[in-house]
Amino acid sequence: MDQPKEPQGKNLRKTLKNRHIQLISLGGAIGTGLFYGSGESISLAGPAIIIAYLIGGLAIFMIVRAMSEMSVEDPKSGAFSYYATRYWSKRAGFVSGWNYWMNYVLVSMVELSVVGTFVNFWFPAIPAWVSAAFFLVVITAANLMGVSKFGEFEFWFAIIKIAAIVAMIIGGLAVVVMALPTANGLRASFANWFTVGGGFLPNGLMRHGANGQWTGLLMSLAVVMFSFGGTELIGITAGEASDPRRTIPKATNAIIWRILVFYILTLGVIMAVVPWNAIGKPNAQGMVVSPFVQIFDSVGVHAAAGILNFVCLTAVMSVYNSALYSNSRMLFSLARQGNAPKYLGRLSKGGVPYTGVLTSACIIALAVVVVFLWPQFAFNYLMSIATISAIINWSMIMVTEMLFRRAVARGEGPGDLAGRTGESALNALHFKLPFARVTPWAVLAFLAMIVVLMCFSPSYRVAVIAGPIWLIVLLVAYQLTQGRARQ
Repeated sequence: MDQPKEPQGKNLRKTLKNRHIQLISLGGAIGTGLFYGSGESISLAGPAIIIAYLIGGLAIFMIVRAMSEMSVEDPKSGAFSYYATRYWSKRAGFVSGWNYWMNYVLVSMVELSVVGTFVNFWFPAIPAWVSAAFFLVVITAANLMGVSKFGEFEFWFAIIKIAAIVAMIIGGLAVVVMALPTANGLRASFANWFTVGGGFLPNGLMRHGANGQWTGLLMSLAVVMFSFGGTELIGITAGEASDPRRTIPKATNAIIWRILVFYILTLGVIMAVVPWNAIGKPNAQGMVVSPFVQIFDSVGVHAAAGILNFVCLTAVMSVYNSALYSNSRMLFSLARQGNAPKYLGRLSKGGVPYTGVLTSACIIALAVVVVFLWPQFAFNYLMSIATISAIINWSMIMVTEMLFRRAVARGEGPGDLAGRTGESALNALHFKLPFARVTPWAVLAFLAMIVVLMCFSPSYRVAVIAGPIWLIVLLVAYQLTQGRARQ
């Protein structure tokens, strides 16, 4: 079992509070996917999308619980990579860390490439690349100021998104309670889930449509699972949490039900006010608008497009803020394991891994240039890696958790678990994964099913092909770097 090198000298500052950790993870999981992308998932499953979010939410909850079980006992920066290195192998740590880093580079690339469209809503004369460069510099500067400042930025970014969602829910519920007629001619009612467009499960579990596309509840699971990406940020924050044994369990248990409430209640209200089969369809002007704009229009708030534009702009900044934070900590952890250049393990006087922040920002800037020059290549192929890397990351978390428990049972656990063996050691875990003997296998089987379902979707099929290729690239890179290290 490879032991990662413990940091020497200056360490990361443990100044993230519970409210920071909860909002960082919540902000990471609630983004433009909910505000604009929810129409896709609804079109696949209809009102039954609520069931898909419950199933996907349970799976992601178990993944985060597995991550948190290890984080509480051994809080370290770059959690996934650190634990994979210690309890699996140095190779696994390399793959886990660089896979996660690349995932967020690509996510940041897409977010920054579209920021110009939101700015152009108000200032059409500003070139898109200027907007991307401006926000890249601003958020990078915020990350260099210290983790507490980052936490405050992310806290308020998340508050703006949450306020928009709550306003939509309250407005929508008011229309439902008063049974008011809406712009589409239907009276708002939760009964619309069962009476409009074929009922609650209009496309069944899985159906091959006349247009050649597969739809149904099962097909919506792939879209749903990727909308939960970002919740694992709880594990990244553990190394800088002020009281991880209290804050990590509290944040983990709270974050999942909050996300489920936001997603399920939001989509439930939207489908009560706007017919599910009209969501994501062109409006009278021939434009496809967000479900949020549709419901605000139905409520009578015709400035919805401007409000949502502001919310989405903050959502983009929030995602890039979280991405840069997690990537800098991942590079810091990889450097301390010997899986990345040593300079990435340096800290500023304020405890910020500034070399990791600046390196990630530079790579993201290059990626954004690629998007502007070759948009089709970037979105069709590079984003497929981002899509499959989430599955790789979640799978490695579950395997690492099983290996962590075996190490604990052998008496090789961290901290006060060291020396304790068998069931006594496992019972001493402070934040146990529920049904730990079967849960990892059940989650891995579920993720395997998601990969199979992705094969039926043209937009996700390329990701299934890219996955094995990406893993081979990482494994070859590991062998090359280890070869150089021995020379």
